Amino acid sequence: MELNLNLSQLRVLGCLIEKQLTTPEYYPLTLSSLTNACNQKSNREPVMSLSESDVLDAIKVLEGKYLVREKQLPGSRVAKYEHKLTGTLTDQFGFKDSEIAVLSILFLRGPQTPGEIRTRTQRACDFADIHAVDQVLNNLTDKNGTQYVKALSRQPGKREIRYCHLFGSDELNNDLRDEEVNESTLSNESTDTKTHTQQEFEELRNEVTQIRNELDTLKAQMAQLIN
Repeated sequence: MELNLNLSQLRVLGCLIEKQLTTPEYYPLTLSSLTNACNQKSNREPVMSLSESDVLDAIKVLEGKYLVREKQLPGSRVAKYEHKLTGTLTDQFGFKDSEIAVLSILFLRGPQTPGEIRTRTQRACDFADIHAVDQVLNNLTDKNGTQYVKALSRQPGKREIRYCHLFGSDELNNDLRDEEVNESTLSNESTDTKTHTQQEFEELRNEVTQIRNELDTLKAQMAQLIN
C-alpha cells in the first residue's frame, strides 16, 4: 500500500473519522470545523497549528487519493467534507467502524498499545475487552491481502507492544526508524556488556586458578623443607 500521507493529511483524515464516530450529528464537517478539530490540544500528538488553507491543501490531496470527498448538503451554502473509508462511497477498503476507530487513534496519536487503543476509542467504539482490540489489529495486519498496521518492537521495560499504521508519513517513518535503531543500539550495548562481564569473569577465574597452583607449589616446597 503506497498512500504516503503526510502529517497534515493524516490529521485531516483522522479528524473526519473521529467526528463521524463521536459526533455524527455534526458530520460531515465544514472547513472551519475540520480545522478546529485538527488543531485540538487534547487527544492529538503532536499538537498542530494548521490554517484553513493548510487543511484545504490536505483535503485536495486526499480527494485525489479517493479518501475524502466534498459533500454539498441540501439547503447548505457551505461545503462539507467526509472520509471515504467506509460506507457505499467506495469499495477501496471496506473497513468496519471498529477498524476505522483504531486507525483514527493511530492517525491522531501515533503508535499505541492495545490497552491505550481500547481506552482512547471508548467514545468511538465500545470494545468489550483487550482481546477485541487485538482481533481488530490482527484484521488490519492482513485485510484482504493488504497490511494497514504493524506491530513495533517491544520497548525496553514495557509489557505491551505498540502498533502503528502504514498510511504514511515520512516524518512518522523516520521516527520509527530512529526508534528501531535506538532499540537495536540498546540491544547491542546490552550484548556488549554481557560479553565484557563474561571476559572479566574468565580473567578472574584464571587468576584464581593460577593463585591456587602457586599455593600448591608453596605447600609442596614447605613440606620438603620441614621433612
